[in-house]
Amino acid sequence: MGRKSTKENKNIYQTSREEMEYSRETAACRLGFISSDRIEKIESEKTLPHPEEVLAMSDCYRNPSLCNYFCSHQCPIGIKYVPEIKTKELSQITLEMLATLNKLVREKERLIEITVDGQLTEDELPDFLEIKAELEKMALAIDSLNLWIDQTIASGKMNQDLLKNR
Repeated sequence: MGRKSTKENKNIYQTSREEMEYSRETAACRLGFISSDRIEKIESEKTLPHPEEVLAMSDCYRNPSLCNYFCSHQCPIGIKYVPEIKTKELSQITLEMLATLNKLVREKERLIEITVDGQLTEDELPDFLEIKAELEKMALAIDSLNLWIDQTIASGKMNQDLLKNR
């Protein structure tokens, strides 16, 4: 195995590789189509990875959050449209979802009032934007739950086949 990096500000790709205790050469062998030189350039931020490289590293390093990181921080389209998903515990995700659901249940009637005529008037806009923000929180909580599931499967703590049979 190669020598350990002493670099202080490691990016997510390097820390993910090192958590698996892979040298760049080992990672390159396991990845198959990414050279150790290319890995070094990605980790030193001399170049951005390609989407297919991120997918491969995500699988190889057992870190599904690499994909969200790439999309939300490095992909020009994703930067605009994909929110960053923070890794959270299942209990925190569940509580956030329930709190948002409770608020949305209370706001459901107002949303119906606002949208029934197909128009959005100036006086309805503040309530509509508040409801939209709650819906975005729910979408983020769902994305967090999906990431939690992916990470739990990647770590070997959950069998992916169990999810498919449900």
